[in-house]
Amino acid sequence: MKRRNFIQHSATTLIGAQLWGLYACNTPTSSPSTPVDSAFSFEEMTIDQMQAGFAGKDFSIESVVKAYLARIEQLDQDGPKVNSIIEINPDAVDIAKQLDEELKVGNSRGPLHGIPVVLKDNIDTHDKMLTTAGSRALLGSRPLQDSWVAAKLREAGAVILGKANLSEWANFRSNVSSSGWSGRGGQTKNPYVTDRNPCGSSAGSGAAVSANFCMLAIGTETNGSIVCPSHANGVVGIKPTVGLVSRAGIIPISETQDTAGPMARTVKDAVICLGALTGIDQRDGKTTASEGNALTDYTPFLKKDGLKGKKIGLYTRALGFHHQVDALIEKAVSLMEAQGAEVIRIDRIGSGDGGRDSFQIMLYEFKDGLNKYFASLGADAPVKNLEELIAFNKQDSIESLFDQGLLELAQEKAGLDSPEYKELLDKMLKNTREKGLDEALATHKLDAIIAPTGSAAWKIDPINGDLFLGGSSSPAARAGYPNITVPMGWIEGLPVGISFFSGAWKEPLLIEMAYAYEQASMHRKAPTFKES
Repeated sequence: MKRRNFIQHSATTLIGAQLWGLYACNTPTSSPSTPVDSAFSFEEMTIDQMQAGFAGKDFSIESVVKAYLARIEQLDQDGPKVNSIIEINPDAVDIAKQLDEELKVGNSRGPLHGIPVVLKDNIDTHDKMLTTAGSRALLGSRPLQDSWVAAKLREAGAVILGKANLSEWANFRSNVSSSGWSGRGGQTKNPYVTDRNPCGSSAGSGAAVSANFCMLAIGTETNGSIVCPSHANGVVGIKPTVGLVSRAGIIPISETQDTAGPMARTVKDAVICLGALTGIDQRDGKTTASEGNALTDYTPFLKKDGLKGKKIGLYTRALGFHHQVDALIEKAVSLMEAQGAEVIRIDRIGSGDGGRDSFQIMLYEFKDGLNKYFASLGADAPVKNLEELIAFNKQDSIESLFDQGLLELAQEKAGLDSPEYKELLDKMLKNTREKGLDEALATHKLDAIIAPTGSAAWKIDPINGDLFLGGSSSPAARAGYPNITVPMGWIEGLPVGISFFSGAWKEPLLIEMAYAYEQASMHRKAPTFKES
């Protein structure tokens, strides 16, 4: 998730609280660029194109996986050192060979068969890779079973290339730190301009899919952690309704707000992946609510005329923080209106002090969820509880580079049977749902709400931390509702995204609008790894 400062404030100031200082993006367009590998044949390739290549025997899954691994070595680990991949799957090539054998006998598992994917390093895999949330405290930790997400991807035939770096503990650790930094993985960079921040916490996931180190990436979000790195890295991110995708086997922050979701270079690729991740999982009680609301195939909602007849609210409190972002959103509105949508302006979503309530709830749920996660690792868990984690960080020279104020605040909280916790949770959900997004959508008879996802990426600053300027993730995140971000345009060579969000289980409606906007605008461009 994003910096904690802004989530502690009320819904009425959720955008303004990100103003750590006035910041304008002036990246020179003439900066040196790193030449991309001319031998890499799969740059910007879509899932459909890759499946056509497999079917036509133009290339094998093994050759694809080897090409991606070589590109990672050239541009992520060497060259510009984007540093998005924290660990390579040593079995990736062998898995590819097995999937090739299945194709030879006419057995395709579906559209994800042979597709290279990376997982954020807070998503469990029961294989030779670690799962650490970027923390040195979990070095050596190998979960006892796959997460739901990893198991569903394997079942669908995807090749898990490796784990992506992230903001440590999904950015729920420090009061001041740099998004995309972890004690284990170091600092991930933005592939468009490598002295710029990739946002977080799914920093490595966003940077990797943008830089063509994989075709798909999986991120996780509590508040902004899918949509912000997607927008900052010029890709599409889908944050689903909480409960659409099981969180079992994902290192948690918040039982109320956490979800995993796909990140891809196109809406269609992200939508294909989303369908493979849904289902009811007994390990995650939230998924029971998805019965009758979940689909295994969302591609029928990829409609080029998906904006026609839609009524959309432009959330004006997300404007006024950067004039170039405002200019881009106005162009987006004009395009949507030309596509047959009606766009009105709204200045209010929700009531009460949703930000402060959400933050306190996270502290309770983080302590409870993290201690349960450590217990799931069995007797060999490197740390057994939050208290031991805090003690480890105090002794580790790298882990002590940033403070651990949020871990310490969480440790002070009581259990989830606390009357204060229950009261806060009831109040926040009422204010963000019934009196929040639900009310705003109903009052104005809206299909969805749009807003800038954020402003252009800031410079990496390991001393003073992040410099957020605007954002719109909180209304959907706190309510547990879906949000899709799509590239909206460019500011001095840096991408900026637009968010579409709506009520619970409204993924099909959002996909129609996001896809129609993407197809009418086509803002996505591959990064060239400029230095500054």
